[in-house]
Amino acid sequence: MRKIYLFLLAALIGIEIALGAFVAPMLFFPQKFIGEGVLTHFQSGVLMTQIFLKYNYVLLGVSAFAFIFDLFGLKQKECMHVKISAFALSFISFTLALAFVFYFTEFIVQAQAIGEVATKGNAEFDAIHATSELVMKLMMIAQTILFFLRAYTKPSEV
Repeated sequence: MRKIYLFLLAALIGIEIALGAFVAPMLFFPQKFIGEGVLTHFQSGVLMTQIFLKYNYVLLGVSAFAFIFDLFGLKQKECMHVKISAFALSFISFTLALAFVFYFTEFIVQAQAIGEVATKGNAEFDAIHATSELVMKLMMIAQTILFFLRAYTKPSEV
């Protein structure tokens, strides 16, 4: 079960890196690759949102699995500070995932449904979007620390 846990956590981190490092630059700057006038910034945002709506299922599934794994891990024979640290990190990651999916993504979807006027130059939208990016970064940090904490500590003996 531990190997599945580590695999899923590593896969999730990899997906998040790919979304931020590869997908977003391609969608928001298509003119670098296929010329001007292909997509507006708003259209790129709509496409990115559709990708995130699919990613959210993976995010919630893996985050819930990690949280449950570490919750049950509290009963295992393992160093107490490792158990508590892993549980705290998985709790933080799961909580941020819930906020990302049910608050930030939902807000962005609703704003996009109104149209470009609700997203372009809108201070509230810009603030929510910037905060969602921060939440994603904090979540990735928590997941990465959790991965290395679990990967490089001795498995439980039970």
